[in-house]
Amino acid sequence: MITRLIAGRTVAALATALIPTGLTLAVIRATGSALDLGVVLAAEMLPMLVLLPVGGVMADRVPPRLVILVSDLVRCAAQVALGSLLLLGRPSVAVMAALAALTGAAVAFGVPAVSPLVSAVVPADRWLRANARIGVATGLAQIAGPAFAGGLTLWLGAGWSFLLTGVLFAGSALTLGGLATGTRTTARRERFLDDLGEGWREARRHRWFLVSVLGHGAWHLGAGVLLTLGPVIAVRALGGEYVWVVVAQSGTVATVLGTFAAPRLPIRRPLAVTALGALAYTCPLVAFAVPAPAAVVIAAYVAAMLGLGILIPLWDTAVQERVEPRALGRVGSFDALISFAARPLGLAAAAPVAAWAGTAAPLLAAAALVAAVNLAVLALPEVRSRTAGPEAGPPLPVAGPAAGAAP
Repeated sequence: MITRLIAGRTVAALATALIPTGLTLAVIRATGSALDLGVVLAAEMLPMLVLLPVGGVMADRVPPRLVILVSDLVRCAAQVALGSLLLLGRPSVAVMAALAALTGAAVAFGVPAVSPLVSAVVPADRWLRANARIGVATGLAQIAGPAFAGGLTLWLGAGWSFLLTGVLFAGSALTLGGLATGTRTTARRERFLDDLGEGWREARRHRWFLVSVLGHGAWHLGAGVLLTLGPVIAVRALGGEYVWVVVAQSGTVATVLGTFAAPRLPIRRPLAVTALGALAYTCPLVAFAVPAPAAVVIAAYVAAMLGLGILIPLWDTAVQERVEPRALGRVGSFDALISFAARPLGLAAAAPVAAWAGTAAPLLAAAALVAAVNLAVLALPEVRSRTAGPEAGPPLPVAGPAAGAAP
């Protein structure tokens, strides 16, 4: 069952990685307008951000396997529809935006359900290894996906790229059909706002979670700033475009290596290590702000991404161990919402601030924010503790007879 779960999440990760490049090339080929591209990309992002809390509630109300199944099938339908329209002619920007919005909505429901699904399918003593394998698959997909989508689009056209993406989502959905999940207590079916409030109370009960999530948001915001200004600095001061290519690709490889190494390291304080992993993102922000020589910049980015690679499975496992199982989807959706919203904010703010104050100012400001928040995480006693499992605190109300269980 674990192998089937990993295989399904790997296929879904590859399909997800194909979408951004294919969508970008499809819009550019259809209209050639940067404004149209921005509209389509925003149409995908906004529903995802708005609906993430709803997806968290659903992941706790119904078996997460079913939530992810529907999410995969909806994304399959959206990609097949877009691919078919591209093969038949040039769909309008409105149609492409609508299908992108449908995809973003499906992501909002699928993402919060992954952690509850892992905790339901995988024995607790293997959560870290399973999370690491999913993380490695996602990292490899992020390396291969854009190049594969770009090559397929240039060779056969964007329509075929989207049809293949749809087939991959269908394959991911098929792997979920045979998954046998253990008994899992689900949230009582109350009013949506009551369920959402209960999830927020569970998140608030864990101080380490709330402060760590702010730390994750800080490095995501810093990543948005770096991804906007880094290429400009590489071209102007570090030797050219190839430097940025090396930075980006080596960073992605480092993330995969860190994720692969995480379950093999003798880590006794996982929450402290995740905070250090996020804190490491200050290194490339400062290196680009200086700017340091190209070799130093590359080394700084590799160190940061290696730390983030270690962070990912450790964090997922820590949340699964310490958060009430029937609130896992809602708590995870708050984490995803902060992270997903922070990066576009960094992307949007970097250029205007740099135009006013120079490229160093936003990079150093982001580095200070990342350092301050994650040092605050490290200051918490429960983060430095070796203790695993849920902390003491007022438990959530016990689900009554109406509570469902995953099949």
